[in-house]
Amino acid sequence: MKLTRIGQGFLAVAASLAVGFSITSCSPSDTIDYLFVTSNSAAAAGGNGQVSSYHVDSQSGAISPVAGSPVDSQGANPVAEVAAPNGQYLYVANHGNNTIAQFVIGTDGQLSFGHKYTTPGSEPIALAINTAGTLLFVLDYYGPGFSDAAPGPGVLVVYPVNADGTLGTAVASGGLSYSTLQCFPTGVAVSANGNLVYVSNTNSVIVTTAPPTTTLPPATPASCPSQGTISGFTVGSAGVLTTIPGSPFAAGTTPTGIAVDLTNRFLYTTDSVQNQLIVYSILGGGTLHPLPNGPFATGTFPVNLVIDPRDLYLYISNYNASTISAYTISQANGQPSALASSSFSTGDPGPTCILVDPALGRYLYSSLSQFNAVAAAQLNPNTGELSGVQNSPYSVSGTATCVAAVPHGNHATQFITATAGQ
Repeated sequence: MKLTRIGQGFLAVAASLAVGFSITSCSPSDTIDYLFVTSNSAAAAGGNGQVSSYHVDSQSGAISPVAGSPVDSQGANPVAEVAAPNGQYLYVANHGNNTIAQFVIGTDGQLSFGHKYTTPGSEPIALAINTAGTLLFVLDYYGPGFSDAAPGPGVLVVYPVNADGTLGTAVASGGLSYSTLQCFPTGVAVSANGNLVYVSNTNSVIVTTAPPTTTLPPATPASCPSQGTISGFTVGSAGVLTTIPGSPFAAGTTPTGIAVDLTNRFLYTTDSVQNQLIVYSILGGGTLHPLPNGPFATGTFPVNLVIDPRDLYLYISNYNASTISAYTISQANGQPSALASSSFSTGDPGPTCILVDPALGRYLYSSLSQFNAVAAAQLNPNTGELSGVQNSPYSVSGTATCVAAVPHGNHATQFITATAGQ
């Protein structure tokens, strides 16, 4: 099955029963990261989703549950999450009730609910946080007054993050508490220096982990462009956004996942319908210029991507192919080159969110939305090649939608987060 535009976006979820996989246990002393998995579960109170916490074993990459896990996500259909760079807070986007939930991360990996915030628009779909941990970027699928029943443009909201992890009042841009985008945005990425933020606008309906609240997919408004775009903004010191000249930029057919390299020189986005990776050079002022040799081939229906902590490798989750594509990144021009073993099978179908462990950068994890599981792979830091991890994929409670992680103890090397992609 190939996911395409409206009328072909709904998933045919496999009806076969999941096979239970044993999980190798690890002691706290062997834990290098805490992995957090958002999921939907009919058993959760009030139809809310869940957030599960796991130990990541330093020797094998295997995951095992943290005591007291899972916890209520505080809303319906949690589809995105991001952790604060200091490793103390986790933020979850509840797509079904327009809220962002803040959790405190204990030293043992347990989550404690802190606060909940209602976004200006509706159906939050992706999150990003700057490396200073002072600004949280929230992508609302629709702006105020719009919904699946009455679709319209999406919005980007910027929240200041206080020292205690709570969120302040949304930053005003142009007199509003948000910046208007184009239609059906799916991904948001902030540059490592915090000066730039970009959003992928699919401008058509793509349905993976965040189905519409209506029975049928929403119709595309006539005002929506026929092709995908990327909206770009400069970020002021207080979080005020200013549109980059030339934005929005052309981005193939349906851009979904989006990432900026750690040198702030290159931007990468997946074109899900065309099965390709589009790469841009980031010019002065944040203007995007496509690499001349692109786009680059991916697996079938790529929805998300991540760059490893070394800024040497790039990995893409291919939703319909049930694979992870692996590439090296040229340090000179940002061009990706597929590795010799460029396609890693996730074992179960539907990989969505994807991340590299932030402690040592040795393991990769992806949520598997069609099989209530998380896939794990070992990353060779010298070659970027991926190999299997014992007992992967791991069964989780409910339908897995996204993953995030924080380093444990003194293992921290580089902070890596994942964003939800449709």
